[in-house]
Amino acid sequence: MKRIKFVDTTVRDGQQCLWATRMENRMFLPYLPQMDRIGFDWIDLVGGAVFDVCVRYLREDPWERMRLAAALCPNTPLNVWTRGQSLFTFEFFADDIVDLTIRQCAANGIRRYTCYDAINDIRNIELSIRSAKDAGLFISGHVVYTISPVHTDAYYANKAREIVALGVDSLGLKDPSGLLTPQRVTTLIPALREVAGDLPLEIHTHCRSGLGELSVIEAVKFGVDIVHTGVRPLASSDALPEVRFVADQLRALGYQVDLKDADLAAMEAYFTNVAIANNKPHGKPHRYDPFLYEHQVPGGMISNLRSQLKDLNMEHRLDEVLEEAVQVREDLGYPILVSPFAQFVITQSVINVVQGEHYATIPDEVARYVLGYYGEIAGKVADDVLDRVTSASGIKDPIRERLGALVPPRIEKLKAERGPFRSANELLLAAYYPDSQLEPLFARRGDAAVRITQGAGFKDLKTLLKELRPASPGRVALQTGGLNFQGAI
Repeated sequence: MKRIKFVDTTVRDGQQCLWATRMENRMFLPYLPQMDRIGFDWIDLVGGAVFDVCVRYLREDPWERMRLAAALCPNTPLNVWTRGQSLFTFEFFADDIVDLTIRQCAANGIRRYTCYDAINDIRNIELSIRSAKDAGLFISGHVVYTISPVHTDAYYANKAREIVALGVDSLGLKDPSGLLTPQRVTTLIPALREVAGDLPLEIHTHCRSGLGELSVIEAVKFGVDIVHTGVRPLASSDALPEVRFVADQLRALGYQVDLKDADLAAMEAYFTNVAIANNKPHGKPHRYDPFLYEHQVPGGMISNLRSQLKDLNMEHRLDEVLEEAVQVREDLGYPILVSPFAQFVITQSVINVVQGEHYATIPDEVARYVLGYYGEIAGKVADDVLDRVTSASGIKDPIRERLGALVPPRIEKLKAERGPFRSANELLLAAYYPDSQLEPLFARRGDAAVRITQGAGFKDLKTLLKELRPASPGRVALQTGGLNFQGAI
């Protein structure tokens, strides 16, 4: 009987998709000791928007989040995602910053590293994988899924082969918009399974189309070993498949699943109470939407777009913008609609609709994309778009090199311009953000530990951790998110 492994996405991708990434430390850290004993193989903690929102909006140090979580969850490895050379933002960083970032993830308690490149230029994750190997992390390298005439099974097999050659510990398929269907699984997963060889094969898909859970179950039948799921209310909708449903279906098919339904139900109840106490939405299943497979725009971006169009008194033109996005994406060589390229396509589409003319104005970031500043483009850019960009920029030939090699080293310059720094963590924050963003964060330095420990009735984190991990099972009362929570420890 084959055992299926699980990555829990509740406190990372689930809250990113459904709670606008506004999950504070107080909402989940007290429950991590319970999550640590449920039997997940990995817990997804930080990546992409989570790191960025922690700094810009929550004013919680993401490095501190890693350390606290690792202390509270010593048995289940914690996972961090990066966009390769872009790390947690849209900017391309110097190699020395990328290398130090990965090493600091390990130093702050992360034990699993997952990476991808939003344009599937595998050169953009080479350094990250090498640094993660040096740091002793489990490495999962993912190809990013989309639908287009150029994104064939052969295309994905070739990209996967490049990732496997870098020495990863697992190969994954990341489907950020939930476009995967059970039918496509029957050809694509076998192609990836053949390339993976003895490596574990993972699937990470969202439920926006209404087919995410069915696609995961079908993918396991065709050779997937590791599935990414979440618990209610942070599953379904635009988030990932719901773990209890997937686990039940896989058991019925004869697969070994080591997760217990009672434990998952308790975790579900906890986060449901947190959602209610903090007025957060609950994930609900989506109906199948054929239009999604045309425009491919992620759900979170559509909600933001609707709000922005309302401000312009253009909310009634949403479908027109989405239809324009179909053409813009084709003109730009079929970029995958994941950050930042989803933003690029939608921005260009809105401009085209507002101006009533195609490409009368081309934003700088779209021009940079066309010129190769984000990596190799899968398809062919339309001649008229390429001509406009090259004429305006004076650059005739797009960049062909690995992008990281073009960015000068940054660490020593940072030290000279903005140092001294108290730690490597602080230096990296300065590399990602200006002082104006960091000053409010540093003003609250250490608050997370203070709030968690005092809310639980303890004076310091060391004492709390000791109480959370007694020699024999007991109970501890924690107050979090306006709730009084009692749980076995």
